Amino acid sequence: MLNKKTILITGGTGSFGKKFIETILERYPDVKKIIIYSRDELKQSLIRQKYPHCDFPQLRFFIGDVRDKERLTQACEGVDVIIHAAAIKQVDTAEYNPTECIRTNIDGAENVIHAALACGVHDVVALSTDKACAPINLYGATKLASDKLFAAANNIRGSKDIRFSVVRYGNVMGSRGSVIPFFMDRRKDGVLPITHKEMTRFNISLQDGVNLVMFALDNHLGGEIFIPKIPSYKILDIATAVCPTCETRDVGIRPGEKLHEEMITDTDSLNTIDLGPYYAILPSVSYTYQEEDFMKHHKAKKVPFGFKYNSGTNNEWETVESLRQLIVDHVDPDFKV
Repeated sequence: MLNKKTILITGGTGSFGKKFIETILERYPDVKKIIIYSRDELKQSLIRQKYPHCDFPQLRFFIGDVRDKERLTQACEGVDVIIHAAAIKQVDTAEYNPTECIRTNIDGAENVIHAALACGVHDVVALSTDKACAPINLYGATKLASDKLFAAANNIRGSKDIRFSVVRYGNVMGSRGSVIPFFMDRRKDGVLPITHKEMTRFNISLQDGVNLVMFALDNHLGGEIFIPKIPSYKILDIATAVCPTCETRDVGIRPGEKLHEEMITDTDSLNTIDLGPYYAILPSVSYTYQEEDFMKHHKAKKVPFGFKYNSGTNNEWETVESLRQLIVDHVDPDFKV
């Protein structure tokens, strides 16, 4: 699928970007070029040390910001595939710096779209979040706006052979700023802060997130929001898995947080199809394909009327034991209770 192709990943030095690069190099030895586009020269330098040019000549490093349309367009010259992972994603940071969040997450998305259209890119997949579903914080609202921009971009492609789609998933196991590394760091204090004892979240590994992007690239018609079928966990089970002897202290839900996350609302379900391992929310407005075209292409079926996908009412759950194994597999191979 990606051999002989040139791929650009915005925000390529983040947790997702590093796993994506690793996966591409493993699965597609004949990839033509991987362009890592990001603002942080230190993180780029660290990746360059891991993949020296003499052994990995296909890697390229562009310093740039998705807010800079001219620089982004320059970087997209000759690119076949764009993975858009750049974002301001810390909920509290977005609340305190709303304009900066809007400029990166919404204006940046628009710049990616226009650069892709201008440079003859064939496939664009943007990363989203469960917080974009019925958002209650600015970060989620900006990502919902971004999702809408990418879905609608398929209506302005004209005769260009290009497809835009989105992938949406929940908390990534062990990513920077996530709860598991935070709890593991707090074990030494003997107290784990809990925002609410009933809180639940969706759970996905970095590799499964990358696999979802690969599925989208290989299967999208354009305009879909792809959503994986993944388990949930309870915050108290995370605490028990990490440190069963630690005290838990209820500190209250933070501004902009939900008790349970959502990825498909009952209203979204009217446009949602079941692909087997994944769901797909279809674009509400499409001048290229009708619902039956998507269903035939994906060999899918409609979800039941009133269906919703919520971390608190999920059918699949992680246990304390499975969480401990996941910590060993994806966070710290030397982890012991």
